[in-house]
Amino acid sequence: MRRAGVADIPWDQPATMIDLEGRAPIIGTIRDCAMHFGLYKPHAKTQARILLTKPVHRAGRATRTWILDPEEIAQLTTRLESEG
Repeated sequence: MRRAGVADIPWDQPATMIDLEGRAPIIGTIRDCAMHFGLYKPHAKTQARILLTKPVHRAGRATRTWILDPEEIAQLTTRLESEG
């Protein structure tokens, strides 16, 4: 059985995008966060994190986690662009 991962997070799942520099968070859905991430400049992308409302499996980890890192957010942005 395949574990659900970043690619399986539903677009309408509530989430909060934060950055490590303390800017105001973006509270919305995974779709909202992915759209905003796509607009960020490279430095801002490295500082971004998404806090999930439901934990997700991440490759290389034994347990599910509540935070997505920039590489995983980039995967969501790519998925959003491919789905149109």
